Amino acid sequence: MAEVVIRKQALIREEIFHEGGPRAAQPLVRLAMMTVIANPFAGRYEPEIAGFMEDLKPLGLAMAQRMVAELGGDPKAVQGYGKGAIVGAAGEIEHGATWHVPGGYAMREALGGALAIVPSTKKVGAVGARLDVPITHVDASYVRSHFDAMEVGLPDAPKADELALVLVMTTGPRVHERMGGLRADQISAHDGLR
Repeated sequence: MAEVVIRKQALIREEIFHEGGPRAAQPLVRLAMMTVIANPFAGRYEPEIAGFMEDLKPLGLAMAQRMVAELGGDPKAVQGYGKGAIVGAAGEIEHGATWHVPGGYAMREALGGALAIVPSTKKVGAVGARLDVPITHVDASYVRSHFDAMEVGLPDAPKADELALVLVMTTGPRVHERMGGLRADQISAHDGLR
């Protein structure tokens, strides 16, 4: 349908050692990857855009695989994930929705079949816009300890005719999590929920 034209990519890595309490034995790593591409639909209404999801699948998989490698190469090290898109001002929110399938399925494939739905967010924003990407556990959406978000953004993106596509992976629960609920070691239903 449309060529995927990449302007830039960025990896954003956070290592969280504590949140005011005792130092964690292992820091929580939150990793985001952003890819800024030309928006082939910018500046006009295009009734048929769903086909662009197919064009984005190789990009999604390449991003997810690169992130797993950045986290040490073991897909089992990834416990949380999320995705999002920032649409430049000449686009519409639905252009960001073209990232739902390629972003989500890419992470599931790179992680060896994670079960939970990949939480998502999107918005239209100006250059430098920031996005809070929601995060949940990769195998069960109700694992409360992994409910999180990572704020991402780039100072020069997206330009009006661009899309900034985002994937996020984490290596564990929030540091000092203590809100109860279903724990990761209690996942039993294997339905992506519990």
